[in-house]
Amino acid sequence: MIENNQPSSEDNQKVEDLANKKFSEKALEFKDKELITNLEQNRFECRGCGYIYDPAEGNKKLKIPPNTPFSSIDGKTFACPVCRAGKNLYKDIGPREKPSGFEENLTYGFGFNSLPPGQKNILIFGGLAFAAACFLSLYSLH
Repeated sequence: MIENNQPSSEDNQKVEDLANKKFSEKALEFKDKELITNLEQNRFECRGCGYIYDPAEGNKKLKIPPNTPFSSIDGKTFACPVCRAGKNLYKDIGPREKPSGFEENLTYGFGFNSLPPGQKNILIFGGLAFAAACFLSLYSLH
């Protein structure tokens, strides 16, 4: 006679909890590694004039090659190319792909809050240009 041995629901729950715990630990490790590598690609904004230093672009005027992290730039010799402010007046504004706005507000609206700032600008000014073109086309209706 073959007995049907199946684990109880409590045993299943323990196995699932253990699997979730291992998965979340691995996810945290991956997130930490990703965060460390992404910190080098964060953009920095000058508080004085609004100039944004992007490590992917570097700066030709100051002879900073592309892919140079902001942390590796010498603070004694670096000055903002626009207003000549020092390195200490820059603030970290995050990576280029980061959506703008507060994290808790990104789910509201029609999905436009999840767009990065550049795409929002294209959407806004593209809509304004389209409206202006429609308005100007009314002059052709003699």
